[in-house]
Amino acid sequence: MTVGLLGKKIGMTQIFDNDGKLIPVTLIEAGPCYVLQIKSKETDGYSAVQLGFDKKNKRKANRPELGHFQKAGVEPMRFIREMRVDDSELKQLTVGQALGVEQFKEGERVDITGISKGHGFTGTVKRFGVSRGPMSHGSRYHRRPGSTGASSDPSRIWKGKVMPGHKGNRRCTMMNLKVVKTDKERNIIMIKGSVPGSIHSYLIIRKSIKSKHR
Repeated sequence: MTVGLLGKKIGMTQIFDNDGKLIPVTLIEAGPCYVLQIKSKETDGYSAVQLGFDKKNKRKANRPELGHFQKAGVEPMRFIREMRVDDSELKQLTVGQALGVEQFKEGERVDITGISKGHGFTGTVKRFGVSRGPMSHGSRYHRRPGSTGASSDPSRIWKGKVMPGHKGNRRCTMMNLKVVKTDKERNIIMIKGSVPGSIHSYLIIRKSIKSKHR
């Protein structure tokens, strides 16, 4: 059964494989994740499981949240997300059940979703990698976005035109990342590849849907 996990990005380190090759990895604290609610096609119209991760103080939860957590028999959680599952996997889950890193094996491919790092307001050169203008004296065109649209026809800016704006800080998914190693005692997953988000940001870890190594 591979439902998926919620986790928190810890940081990076490096390990050595059996051949002595150095591998840079990202450490993710994944679990324990508790099943807060099970949704089926009969009651909700779709099959999904609601998971909670990272316990928080009861004082920081309102009454509706406390009632939801008490119904599941678990403590209040900070990070809550739903994951679609098959009907066959849904039968193996129970409310209040704890899920850990044993879902994933070494060498398996996963998709990780998170909020990318924010870079503030940036220009088109940094945001989209467009070419700059001449840097010689008097050009008056160095890192500007360039022409933005015709005057009379169509009298507007074409949709999709690259412009300066806020870079990053968006939900993104990195696919086919490799699970190098897992530590069940400390609930740690070591991932090789670019994991989105900054340190201490929350992540969603699921089995890869496009990998050829499944």
